[in-house]
Amino acid sequence: MNEIDYKNIQLSQLEIMWASQIGTIRHTEAIKKGLSDKHGFDGDGLMIHINGACGEMAVAKALGIYWAGSINTFKKERDVGKWEVRTRSKDYYDLLIRPDDDENNIYILVTGEIPTFKVQGFILGKSAKRQEWMKDYGGRPPAYFIPKEYLSDIKQLTEK
Repeated sequence: MNEIDYKNIQLSQLEIMWASQIGTIRHTEAIKKGLSDKHGFDGDGLMIHINGACGEMAVAKALGIYWAGSINTFKKERDVGKWEVRTRSKDYYDLLIRPDDDENNIYILVTGEIPTFKVQGFILGKSAKRQEWMKDYGGRPPAYFIPKEYLSDIKQLTEK
């Protein structure tokens, strides 16, 4: 079996189309429910939803597991397998964890944009909430920004 290059996950056209549809549905459902973007975000919500869904697809592909592409579950279900995925568009961005995020969840950082993603690593929520990582970038509410060097290697995760 070939070794997976977690820093170069290429989504196929079909995977991009599927994840983009999920992201679009998530966005339109939020609009229908009258939900506004959270945490002071005022950018392109549709693109954030699409890229986030593609990041989830990339993690599932990298780990060789099924991605359900859930809609309207609002943290009742995990993004991929037993884990939460945080997609950031730039490779130099840190993993973002909000103060109200569940400390018992494992959070995976994936960076990139369609079609190429890098699965950077993971951390347990309670390990991520260190005061020195609390920042308030861009005038938005403070959150934890975990540097990649503190993330565990993604190869340590298993679906068992």
